[in-house]
Amino acid sequence: MFYWVLKRIILGPILFALFRPWVEGEEHVPEEGAAILASNHLSFSDSIFMPLVVKRRVTFLAKADYFTGHGVKGRLKAAFFTMTGQLPIDRSGGTASDAALATGLRVLHRGQLLGIYPEGTRSPDGRLFRGKTGVARMALEAGVPVLPVAMIGTDKVQPIGRTIPHIGRVGIVIGEPLDFSRYEGMQDDRFVLRSITDEIMYALMELSGQEYVDVYAATMKERLAAAKRAKPNPVAAAASAVTARVGERVGVRDKDDRDTARDTGTAAADADREAVEEAVAEAGTAPAQGPEVPPTALTEVEPGRGEGGAAGAA
Repeated sequence: MFYWVLKRIILGPILFALFRPWVEGEEHVPEEGAAILASNHLSFSDSIFMPLVVKRRVTFLAKADYFTGHGVKGRLKAAFFTMTGQLPIDRSGGTASDAALATGLRVLHRGQLLGIYPEGTRSPDGRLFRGKTGVARMALEAGVPVLPVAMIGTDKVQPIGRTIPHIGRVGIVIGEPLDFSRYEGMQDDRFVLRSITDEIMYALMELSGQEYVDVYAATMKERLAAAKRAKPNPVAAAASAVTARVGERVGVRDKDDRDTARDTGTAAADADREAVEEAVAEAGTAPAQGPEVPPTALTEVEPGRGEGGAAGAA
């Protein structure tokens, strides 16, 4: 009940007025009976705009994290998904995958429309990634057609990480139903499941115009996260560069100071050496300064005897 109140009275008119969503291929949706709406996944708002333009109710398999959020934002999100009848699933793999398939099959067995994202998670860069084979298994086990649905522009309106969307126009293109009844009873053949899934992804690629990448979106997210962790922090790198430049400048100043000190010391040493050399030179060339000899003493010396002889005799 709340689903229709929200769609037709509370939220629907506001979204139509603000975002003016356009739709192509609405006639491909069956008026009754079960079917799978397999969509590309660009934004959180994909799960809002697709059900908005489809006249019948669409039940999505949503990741369990949406129902267990904390804080105001988490509680509001959980309340929204619960009241609109979305079903939580565990995407951890193994037995959790089997439980998710069983949940989807219950919706289909009730004759309802099931919305699913074959990529398993939102595209990290706007490209279309490899599909998981759960959609093929459900289509074969339930014996229902698959309608490829391309969401256009939702990643511009609400990119990953943005809570409040920008105001902009979005589009939904619904392709012709894909019938896989030729593979009836072959739901346990992994090659058949892969072939069906690839056919669905090819149809999505044609409708959306996205570049296709044969890698799981979850794997690409892990690679991007690892690359981000390995990339140096730009702030720390800038700080290191500044520190290095300052160190270089300090080193240059220190070298200049050392050169100046060395030159000053050399000049002082040279001055001291020159002073010593001048003193030595003066000492070697100057006459010895003894006591003056009276002229009369010279005349008193006997012939043949000098001063030295007289002194020696005494």
